[in-house]
Amino acid sequence: MCRHVAYLGPPIALDALLFGTPTALVGQSRTPRFQPGIDDNPHGYGIGWFDDDEVLHRHRSTTAIWDDPDLPALASTTRSGAIVAAARLASPGLPVEISGNAPFTDGTWLFSLNGIVRGWHEGLGRELRSLVSPERAAAIEGHSDSEVLFAIALDRLDAGDGPGEALAAIVGLVAPRSTGELNMILANGRHLAATVWGHSLHVRDDHARQDHARHDHARHDHGLMLASEPFDDTGWERLPDRTLVRGDANGCSHVPLSIGVR
Repeated sequence: MCRHVAYLGPPIALDALLFGTPTALVGQSRTPRFQPGIDDNPHGYGIGWFDDDEVLHRHRSTTAIWDDPDLPALASTTRSGAIVAAARLASPGLPVEISGNAPFTDGTWLFSLNGIVRGWHEGLGRELRSLVSPERAAAIEGHSDSEVLFAIALDRLDAGDGPGEALAAIVGLVAPRSTGELNMILANGRHLAATVWGHSLHVRDDHARQDHARHDHARHDHGLMLASEPFDDTGWERLPDRTLVRGDANGCSHVPLSIGVR
């Protein structure tokens, strides 16, 4: 499990997602409000972003996100219009190692799981990994359930699915076999998709806010933001459980997500 955020819109500093408010990613990772029974998320973090040339960059560490002295400088000097970041709470039985930290990437897509595949160590992990194509399986670095789900998503993308359809397919595959939570984010530099399945996810869509503004000259600071917990009390909406989210430069939409429905 973890806390994660995603952003798509005009370039902003990483600092806005990490330190911009007391309940931005760093704050909510250290003192979560929507993570019942959990005190913090101390097992490292990761950030993935696309630069102006749409080249993907990633920074990961096993240091707790609030304890890394080098992070504020990176966050204040790096800007991007497409970002996925996560702070990790390692699932029971999984090692604390950098290969387990989201976001995961193949160089084009970024992926994060806020959740757990229960039954992973009792055979479900082997079953799911056996469904991954040999090429994708060979690229798996570590032992986490997240990496295997990402490999399945990449196989679905290779087969022609969009990002939303790929995530819905994972839920349809895993949910009947596991009682785990499956809040996922899948994004590239232009599109993102997310699922709400067992954990909280909030959205702030400034495109929608602008559409409903009273004055045409109204300005907004951000584009589309998803986060496990809201950063402040302005413009955030908690998404219903069992929801599929799709987003791009024009904003986002969401529909109910049920097993077997893609």
